[in-house]
Amino acid sequence: MIRVVLVDDQELVRTGFRLVLRSQPDIELVGEAADGAAAIEVLRAIEADVVLMDARMPRMGGVEATGLIRDGATGGTPKVLILTTFDLDEYAFAAIKAGASGFLLKDVPPADLFGAIRSVHAGDAVVAPSTTRRLLERFAVHLPDGIPRRDAHGLTAREREVLLHVARGLSNTEIAERLRLAEATVKTHLNRILAKLDLRGRAQAVVYAYESGLVIPDRPGD
Repeated sequence: MIRVVLVDDQELVRTGFRLVLRSQPDIELVGEAADGAAAIEVLRAIEADVVLMDARMPRMGGVEATGLIRDGATGGTPKVLILTTFDLDEYAFAAIKAGASGFLLKDVPPADLFGAIRSVHAGDAVVAPSTTRRLLERFAVHLPDGIPRRDAHGLTAREREVLLHVARGLSNTEIAERLRLAEATVKTHLNRILAKLDLRGRAQAVVYAYESGLVIPDRPGD
């Protein structure tokens, strides 16, 4: 059973997600909160596997709460999926840097929501990679033009190739087909990339690729 906590300041949004989540036999909604501070308290009292976290909320928003959760402030380390809209992309980006496993649009189709929760719970941060790419390109103005935060020169040529494909929105299966590798080999390369660059997951790897200049996003007017 996948234990989920839902965090959003809008009661209507929580109601909608609550009804959808309860339709799945392997997903249990174990808690709700209306802001990040309340979420921290909820997560200290119960065990959760995945947190669906709104990007912007009063008192404490999703970015700050995600950082605290991933740093162990709640006593556990549940995975965090950020709930966002196109109008709040910069918050989702900051939350990914804080350790979130990915982000979902609030109007995500139920099947995609369930798939994202299950993927993250299984330890694979593959969360709508094509959406990740579009969102990053949409708020490219927020990305610095500067030097990579970490030295990417330690990556092998193959690892850099895998990282580029990850950043462009390809799944492990698609990368394996493109590079004519076994999917398990792609996963091994990705795990090595994460370890070498000290990244917390696939979503942070995507951000790193854009932030470091390995991938140049489409900017408005291009």
